[in-house]
Amino acid sequence: MVNKKRLVWLTQNLIRINSENPPGNERKIAEFVSGYLSRFGIRGRIIEFKKKRSNVLAYLKGRTSQTILLTPHLDTVCAGKNWRHDPFAARISGDKIYGLGATDCKGNLACAIEAINSLVEDKKTPEMSLVFAATADEECGSGAGLIPLLEKGIIKPDYALVLDSDEFNIIITQKGLIHLKVKIEGRRSHGAYPWRGINAIAIAVKILSELSGQKARAASNKYLRPPTINFGTIRGGDKVNVVADWCEFELDFRFLPGTKDSSILAGLEKTVSKYAKDYRIEINDIQDPYFIKADHSLVAGFDSAMRRRGIRGKIKGSEGATVITFFQKKDIPAISVGFGSSGCAHTADEFARISNLYKGAQILEDFLWKGLDS
Repeated sequence: MVNKKRLVWLTQNLIRINSENPPGNERKIAEFVSGYLSRFGIRGRIIEFKKKRSNVLAYLKGRTSQTILLTPHLDTVCAGKNWRHDPFAARISGDKIYGLGATDCKGNLACAIEAINSLVEDKKTPEMSLVFAATADEECGSGAGLIPLLEKGIIKPDYALVLDSDEFNIIITQKGLIHLKVKIEGRRSHGAYPWRGINAIAIAVKILSELSGQKARAASNKYLRPPTINFGTIRGGDKVNVVADWCEFELDFRFLPGTKDSSILAGLEKTVSKYAKDYRIEINDIQDPYFIKADHSLVAGFDSAMRRRGIRGKIKGSEGATVITFFQKKDIPAISVGFGSSGCAHTADEFARISNLYKGAQILEDFLWKGLDS
């Protein structure tokens, strides 16, 4: 049986361990998690792909040969300023635990550990064999965490349950993203004789103006808003009385399932080349969009577990990137779920509701025990 007092204590202790990313150092929290798992007979293996960027792996044999991955992350964003509550004190006020990572994602991490603890304690063998992976570096791209775990074949689950959502939402789809930088070269001249030069900033303005007026063609998705483009940064020129011979700007494209990144890049190339003769496009990151059908057994199984506990979660899409996209390349069905509080992630005075975490741990235990066909 899920122990509420134990769950609260665990959540508080996880919050009190600083795992801000950047700078990125999950070793202390990974050692705590591994040690805590050993208390109830589960061996936690620590794996690092970069120094002090620690991941914890653990296993629990099931009644079938199929495997399901349960994966929260260990790191948090930086605390930042403007907190009224100490971000590492894990103070309780009423039904809320305040602290950095309470919602994203240490409350979910605590729920996962407590659900496993309860299964072991009650001698309940889960339906599918469980792979538990508490990962590093989720807040900065997962290059030291989930990505190498999958790419190196260290984990090969049949299904994946990502614990990185809130309010009992089931995330089944998300937008893809492209982050890139466009560098424009012009020709320098005196500011009093601008016709002698080629102003790279003026060229960039024309490109951005055209991009802002373009409407992306994409099939609609009832779980997601239309595609977007954000002008993130722009820099250029050296001095007010010098014609700028350089300008660079960064773009953030978010696109729907069914759209290929190559078509977006081809369209951008066409627009940039219309105005600039000397330019370079540098790709910083591309993540594919993701979609799993709402009637998939993984979705239905988790939804059933919630309903048995009196919770009616919402099937939703994510406008932002989550790690579920990494499972697509390996043909692993994945959804993201979680029990934090809406609007709290990455904010000052972040909190999670104790009642939600308690119910969430119960749902996880029930789902793992009964499986997809429950």
